[in-house]
Amino acid sequence: MLTTVPLRPFHSAVERNMLMDCAREFRCLSAPHGDGQTLVEPAYSALPKVVARNRERLAEAQYDVQGRTLRDLSDSARRSLLQFAFAYTSQYRDVPKRWHSYEALRGAPFILSGHQPEMFHPGVWYKNFVLGGLARQMGGVGVHLLIDSDLCRGASIRVPTGAIDHPRVEAVPYDKPAPEVPYEERFIHDAATFSSFAERTTALLRPLVANPLVASLWPLTVDRNPRQTNLGLRLAQGRHAFEQTWSNETLELPQSAVCQLPEFAWFVAHLLANLPRFWSAHNDALALYRHAHRIRNRAQPVPDLAEADGWLEAPFWIWTSEEPQRRPLFARQSGNEVVISDRHAHTISLPLTADGDPTAAAQQLAALSSRGIKLRTRALTTTLFARLVLSDLFLHGIGGAKYDQVTDQIVRLFCGFEPPEFATVSATLRLPLDYETHDGTAAGQWEQRLRETRYHPEQFVDINGDGTNGAATVAAEIVATKQRWLRTQKTTENARERHRAIAGANEMLQPFVAPLRRQIELERDDTRRRKRGEAILHSREYSFCLYPRGHFDKLLADPRL
Repeated sequence: MLTTVPLRPFHSAVERNMLMDCAREFRCLSAPHGDGQTLVEPAYSALPKVVARNRERLAEAQYDVQGRTLRDLSDSARRSLLQFAFAYTSQYRDVPKRWHSYEALRGAPFILSGHQPEMFHPGVWYKNFVLGGLARQMGGVGVHLLIDSDLCRGASIRVPTGAIDHPRVEAVPYDKPAPEVPYEERFIHDAATFSSFAERTTALLRPLVANPLVASLWPLTVDRNPRQTNLGLRLAQGRHAFEQTWSNETLELPQSAVCQLPEFAWFVAHLLANLPRFWSAHNDALALYRHAHRIRNRAQPVPDLAEADGWLEAPFWIWTSEEPQRRPLFARQSGNEVVISDRHAHTISLPLTADGDPTAAAQQLAALSSRGIKLRTRALTTTLFARLVLSDLFLHGIGGAKYDQVTDQIVRLFCGFEPPEFATVSATLRLPLDYETHDGTAAGQWEQRLRETRYHPEQFVDINGDGTNGAATVAAEIVATKQRWLRTQKTTENARERHRAIAGANEMLQPFVAPLRRQIELERDDTRRRKRGEAILHSREYSFCLYPRGHFDKLLADPRL
């Protein structure tokens, strides 16, 4: 049975300040509302100074990573990262020669970002161009990590279609459905569906948008590296090659490849050797975050690490290619060994202690992949390694920036120093459609009018006839009866009779207001339909490939990009 420790109270001044800082940051993180608006926080012009502060902060952090300084581990890891990313990116697009040699880049800033290899919306894509522009401006290198340890939950995008006044959304697949597995394990299952995606998408979108990017993007995706059969990587390579048409120069690398770096194995060994302390820091950081933001759900923003029968949950996933279901990794100290297990089919003993040499354990961890065993980071550990070891600055989107405040607290509690700052980058782009907007309160007004016809129908009944209209006479008598009861003071003795009389009068008047109610309902339903259509047309969540190139260019108007 899995359990977590009870939350402890937070009373120290340091922890109170953490809460205040965390809450203040959280309130500032929201996507831009207006079409073509962007968010870069801190401001783009301030990011070189943020990089300088981060480098100084990490240089001064005399943090011991199992016998290696953080600076030494970082220097070695960046060399490996550059080598891996250069080799990977060169498979499908040109790479600047200056990035071939780490020595030529020594001292240059490393700027990183990351996202799942999917067909994301323009606000996420904008981050890649900020990455490239900032790296170019600072004479550094930008590396985008493809987070392929996350689950691939589908293989389609939402596409608006239909008439402008009667739009609808349809799902357009680029591969046939398949079980949810990590992106690393998700391959293309239907080549015909994949190849015809652009044609089907363009046809569906044509009534609303002409010349979407997908028409130019998809030939690159299909033809640039056909040997790549992994679905996410194929999508990412096509998109990354397409970015080169804007002269956006960055490197990319799957997170699964980052987990093959020898320095990553050393970092994993460090966390496992000190897991009880990291486990407490992780869960305490989550408690701080939830307390600051009044979150009661223990699964938000991520679940606590669990404890089970002497096993502590570690911040990693483990699976095999033959059985690609992610399972949490557990570990426990046993003498001079740390035993790790998925508590299902794999248990591995590592020669590892908190104060011992981790070389053999790191080598053993690095060799797991040769046995088909995948040890991968979870969200917080992904950015922990990227921010402390691989980069001078990490660019987050809105969602990542919110949860990575927990990583900030983990660094403070586990490492004992102030974490390097990250930047938040996002944008809003809406499809270039000409449509009429409607008052969002109108539907509520119709509901209020319907309520009035139900409980105050006399306001809408014409009782001023000439005496020859029998219906008006009947209505007048019913209204008079209701008015008489309304003027009658309510008492304990007459309360029930009074209520029944008034309710009965309201019910008898309903045939007289039925035409008005039908008219109001028609107007209400029409307003709701128009608002649904407006929501479809106004969404910022459509894939970047649905936008015309010229419309996307408005996000790139900043000459620094």
